Amino acid sequence: MLMNLQVRDFAIVDRIDIEFDAGMTVLTGETGAGKSILVDALGLVLGERGNAKLVRNGAKRAEFSAGFDISTLQAAAAWLEEQALDLDGECLLRRVIGADGRSRAFINGNAVPLSQLKALGEMLLDIHGQHFHQSLGRRDIQRDLLDHFGGLLDDRAVVATHYIEWQTLINRLEQLLDEESERASRLDLLTFQLQELDALVVESGEFDALSGERQKLQHSGRLAEGVSAALGKLYEDDANANSMVAEAQRSIEQLSEYDAALAPVLELLNSASIQVAEAADALQRYTDTIDMDPTRQEWVEDRLAAIQAVARKHRVEPDELPGLVENLRAEHDELSHAEERGRELEQQADAARGEFERLASQLSKARHKAARKFAETVTDAMHGLGMPGGVFETSLSAMYMDQAKPWGLDDIEFLIGANPGQAPQPLARIASGGELSRMSLAIQLIASDGSAIPTMVFDEVDSGVGGGVAEMVGRCLQDLGANRQVLCVTHLPQVASLADQHFRISKVTDGKSTRTQVHALGDEERVEELARMLGGVEITGKTLEHAAEMLAGAARKRA
Repeated sequence: MLMNLQVRDFAIVDRIDIEFDAGMTVLTGETGAGKSILVDALGLVLGERGNAKLVRNGAKRAEFSAGFDISTLQAAAAWLEEQALDLDGECLLRRVIGADGRSRAFINGNAVPLSQLKALGEMLLDIHGQHFHQSLGRRDIQRDLLDHFGGLLDDRAVVATHYIEWQTLINRLEQLLDEESERASRLDLLTFQLQELDALVVESGEFDALSGERQKLQHSGRLAEGVSAALGKLYEDDANANSMVAEAQRSIEQLSEYDAALAPVLELLNSASIQVAEAADALQRYTDTIDMDPTRQEWVEDRLAAIQAVARKHRVEPDELPGLVENLRAEHDELSHAEERGRELEQQADAARGEFERLASQLSKARHKAARKFAETVTDAMHGLGMPGGVFETSLSAMYMDQAKPWGLDDIEFLIGANPGQAPQPLARIASGGELSRMSLAIQLIASDGSAIPTMVFDEVDSGVGGGVAEMVGRCLQDLGANRQVLCVTHLPQVASLADQHFRISKVTDGKSTRTQVHALGDEERVEELARMLGGVEITGKTLEHAAEMLAGAARKRA
């Protein structure tokens, strides 16, 4: 649950620190005092988008932080651990928005993307705004509410996954058919190119090998002359290296008998004699490889020219030709089997369609079951909120497969009959703002009651009601607060009197600046605040008595 909230330099708020208790908490105050600003602050600390205009005039930044007790929230704790953001069971969220519009988010002191703050926030707190009824007429909102109530959001996500898979296969099949004419001309080109490349038959590494051979052939005369001269110096001339080393060996061998220190030198000379002999042998063998045949040289030049010409034609390097052949052959094979591939895609698309239809039908059955229970529950809530003859219905119309959507095969619409004998009609056509507000509150209470989120915030969702209905609204919120934490911004004394914790929001000014302040009310102060809400500007003794009686009655009912 929400433990505390700190706000700095936000709109007309300079500094606010609030500690929250379990149960039902109300925020009251004059119109314009900033009650909803605190709800907005909660939204920002939980990842809603903000901008520089939110920063208090003259301040460098707006800061928000909220602490939560997650000891009973296994999902949130597991998420924090998975993201390596857990810190000894703590959950502290912080948001900073600079006067330059830049925003930073933190979880347990770690800087995080705003998306992570929002993902965690959705597990901790749910805000129901005062303008919720304005969007209640939208089909997508109605669908979300029904699926949330029925616990079908995961099933719907599975259906959406199979819908996307089906549509992806359909699109690939259509693309394959659209490319039919282009495929034929491309196949002809590939056939010609492969015939040309297959006739050339370029082996891997051949171009580099031929390039080396060409260089050797071009300098074969110089190579033969140089190798012959080297052989003479090593072995064949009168004063050759081999004879000189041999003579030195004999000399040092005799001298080493007089001084053993010359033994290493003798070893070096022995090694040199062996190496000279090996070098001469290698040169002799190399001589046999020198090819001075002009016919071979001409063939190598022609072969290299042919390879280079084809490489330029295909805009690749000569040594890339073998890889090009493989790629072109693979594309040729794929296009050659396009018809077969088309049949495979068609079979896969049919199978995907069948799986989507099966899952969508299962979802539809579950929706019909949830819709009946949802309608009964909302109708009962309407009766408790001053609409005794009201009827709520959830209409589900089956859609054809060619009308299928990611959410399935159901067209969902909420219908309401506000008065006895009145045929239910689409909720969006309801003319009475009061009826729509109560309808909205009933649905929100029911939807939130089925939620696992521990903290619910209701921002003046009781607008448009009063009298006995106002007390019924308060009872609904109080009952909800018995199992979870409820924060409610309200202007109704009947609702405020039932709270376990009461904060008054007020606006003060020194003539130069204006700021919002929050004050936790004791019993006597609650009487005064309820009297203000009951009596307006002039508070009489009777008004105070009435307020005290409301609080006493609420205390007796809680007991």
